[in-house]
Amino acid sequence: MEDIILTGPKHSGKTSAGKALALLCSCSFIDIDELILQRTGKSPRQLFNEGSAVFQKAETEAMEAVASAGTEAGQGRRIIAAGGGIIDNPDAVAVLKKSGATVVYLNISAAAAWQRISAKGELPPFLKTENPQEMHRSLHERRAAAYLQLANIVIEAEGKTSKEIAAEISQRL
Repeated sequence: MEDIILTGPKHSGKTSAGKALALLCSCSFIDIDELILQRTGKSPRQLFNEGSAVFQKAETEAMEAVASAGTEAGQGRRIIAAGGGIIDNPDAVAVLKKSGATVVYLNISAAAAWQRISAKGELPPFLKTENPQEMHRSLHERRAAAYLQLANIVIEAEGKTSKEIAAEISQRL
């Protein structure tokens, strides 16, 4: 059984939908951001503050660890939530592609993503610019095009609960 990797922008619902899908499918759930924290002792934000290359190295290593664990005998299907910016990490994307997992893109609008990000308080380091909302919109649009090319399944996630997203993914597998 192949793994399912949820991709999409920051705050698109990858973790909450992933947990719901894992419950629905009776399989395990892995959050790459959480795995990075466990492996390094630092959050993705802390690593990014040390430099994007530092963060991307940790992200790639986490993806490699998940992919190699998936090749071990006896592993069942796993639901994996990738980080929102994985599409900008060519090494991690290469690991993702090589894994043979089904890639699900959770699509939400730039406006909805911005609302969720800005409601959380402190902006992520990559948005600390003169015009963070415009930077976010531009980044969102560029990444969306790349995620669409990578995806096996596209889910319009805006306005849906995590359970609704999980049910739709399950139906489309």
